[in-house]
Amino acid sequence: MALPAFPGRIGPALVRDSRLVTRPLGGVCLRRVASLAGSTPDVFEDLEQSALAAPGPSEEIIQSFDPVGRTSQRAGKLPASRYHFRPPRYYRGPLHPHQPPPPSSPESRLFIPGPFSLPRLEQQYHNIIAPDLLTLAYAHYPPGFVPPPKVPRLRPWDDSSPYHKNRPLRGPRGDSVLRLLKRPMNFRNITKLEKVTVHSMVSDAMEDSAHLHVAGMIVQAITSVRATACKAKKNVSGFNIREGKYISVKAELTGETMYHFLSRLIDVVLPKIKDWKGAKGSSGDSSGNISFGLTPETVGLFPEVEVNYDMYPPKMIPGCHITVHTSATNDGDARLLLQAIGIPFFGKRVD
Repeated sequence: MALPAFPGRIGPALVRDSRLVTRPLGGVCLRRVASLAGSTPDVFEDLEQSALAAPGPSEEIIQSFDPVGRTSQRAGKLPASRYHFRPPRYYRGPLHPHQPPPPSSPESRLFIPGPFSLPRLEQQYHNIIAPDLLTLAYAHYPPGFVPPPKVPRLRPWDDSSPYHKNRPLRGPRGDSVLRLLKRPMNFRNITKLEKVTVHSMVSDAMEDSAHLHVAGMIVQAITSVRATACKAKKNVSGFNIREGKYISVKAELTGETMYHFLSRLIDVVLPKIKDWKGAKGSSGDSSGNISFGLTPETVGLFPEVEVNYDMYPPKMIPGCHITVHTSATNDGDARLLLQAIGIPFFGKRVD
């Protein structure tokens, strides 16, 4: 009975002995691999070789590397601007081989850095005013709606005279100027601000140029844009204006500077004006541009002028005209945008 049971007992013993032999080999810590000195196989032999482990250049190669000296020994030297792109000074058309980079590229001559901040008025426009304008201008058309035919804007000739043959069409009755078409508003063409022009007419500059200098300093202070002096285009004897003389200054504001100027104007200056009704409802050029004026006393209410009020002679502080240019094609949409921003209107409105 003992001999048949022997194989069944020796099998687990052999397995137990093999476990005892393999357990120490598998449990060796990697930190002790180097100290075992060949007692265990190399556990890193299956890893891929890295380029960082490759030997570096020799000291002789390092000492012989001299790019400046090699350049000085070159027979024909390369031009200084070979690797420096310079945009062309003049634009010669879309077919010219040398095209200027886009204005958003730092290499462009028209590149303007910024914006460096996000004005509060701009945030208000994108988050509140633009969605409200889109809602107010929504027009619902049921399925199957067919718009009525439009009357032609230009009038044909009645051919009552042989001289009417091949003549161009006439303009609208009562006016020879075609007004801009009002496009249906959608999310692609919501009315927005494009630029603001601040213009100051200084008639006393004909006798004393100091008035023009003071006006330029004030316009530059309240707009943060360098003012440009403008000349008279023709003679006006009633106002003692001569052609070619500097009589006014102006500044054009766009982008971040425009929003900051309108914020100061609406939130700081206009509330200080006593009994100010607002801008006239009839102001506008029928193309989406609204203008209104400020008196010299109102210009002195700007914080940039108040902080240095003693620097400007009180009798030389000029008034100014402010023109707000919008993307609207009529005065009604432009006036709606300015009302949402905070500029009130009074009187009869002409759209």
